[in-house]
Amino acid sequence: LPSVLCLGDCQLQTPCRIQKCTTDFVSLTSHLNSALEGFDLEFCKALRAYSACTYRNSKVCRGNLVYHSAVLGISDLMSQRNCSKDGPTSSTNPEVTHDPCNYSGHTEAREHQGGEKTHPTTYLFCGLFGDPHLRTFKDHFQTCKVEGAWPLIDNNYLSVQVTNVPVVPGSSATATNKITIIFKSYQDCTDQKVYQAVTDDLPAAFVDGTTSGGDGNTKSLRIVEKVSGKYVEMHAKYIGTTVYIRQLGHYLTLAIRMPQELVMAYEESQDLQLCVNGCPSTERIDDSGHLPLPVMGQLLPQGGAAHPWSVYTLETATTKCHEKMLVKDIYFYSCVFDLLTTGDANFTAAAHSALQDVEALHPRKEHWHIFPSNGGGGVGKGSKFFVGLGLVCLILVVFL
Repeated sequence: LPSVLCLGDCQLQTPCRIQKCTTDFVSLTSHLNSALEGFDLEFCKALRAYSACTYRNSKVCRGNLVYHSAVLGISDLMSQRNCSKDGPTSSTNPEVTHDPCNYSGHTEAREHQGGEKTHPTTYLFCGLFGDPHLRTFKDHFQTCKVEGAWPLIDNNYLSVQVTNVPVVPGSSATATNKITIIFKSYQDCTDQKVYQAVTDDLPAAFVDGTTSGGDGNTKSLRIVEKVSGKYVEMHAKYIGTTVYIRQLGHYLTLAIRMPQELVMAYEESQDLQLCVNGCPSTERIDDSGHLPLPVMGQLLPQGGAAHPWSVYTLETATTKCHEKMLVKDIYFYSCVFDLLTTGDANFTAAAHSALQDVEALHPRKEHWHIFPSNGGGGVGKGSKFFVGLGLVCLILVVFL
């Protein structure tokens, strides 16, 4: 019912639709990920659509506090994202077409054609860093030997292989000095592209000298150099996949985000994939979690050096790692382990960067941190993960 009484010749006032403008903006941006390529473009298009919607409602929403707050908020966001006021806008009722070279559009196209709501795409994360520490697609955390060449991923769309070399003489600990990635040819989106990085050679191009794959305008596969010779990103839009590679000190780290349905698209003969199934039990330093978890410091007294090559004690290693990582999660304890094993302070930066990559690429914030368990030889909530500074100490005694 109208809230005012019309006397004489008057028209019913159109209601303020600022809530509809806001709802449309949320629906246009809720699926966007700031870590992925194209975020700023799509976000700015949605902001311009939001702005246009508020302008159309400017007269009927005059005096509405929610409306004026939205206008100010849009202005602030456009300034923060460097969005121009003129340019393309997102459509709230687009005619969805299937673009085979844009994975994020596949679900929308299926919904439009089939009329049924499909489940949101599930993305998975895998990372490898340090001595080396592996976080699998299942969020299992392991520390492994895996010397030599090993496949991290080998499915119908992507292959990733790493080569690990011993870090210090007489130790089982290794670290990654070579990464090879094969983006397999896919429809008209890209020909096969091979990327290879080795210590002190982190190129910003594929081995054929190109920096992208696919049509020149579409660029469904791209390499972006973030820090020359130290940090590159690969964005494969056609398979919804993002890869980060860094060099820290003398060794390489890797982080990858990929849709679950593509991760699982492999043949039975391709089951040796560290990111999917973890390290073989014979390669795991934690021996499948069967080692006990002693009280911290029992096996390695405070002030006692862990290894002849390490300049760190348990106390100084803990202090060093705490400078970059305030939360004592598994990345913190991995940092301590690496310092005690190698004495190389670059492993502190590797652990810190690995956690930053998790925060950028892992789809579920509540799973970013993995914490040591309090349970005896097994582990509680994080029971599948290699945990505890006490276990770190035990490993140093058993393996070094």
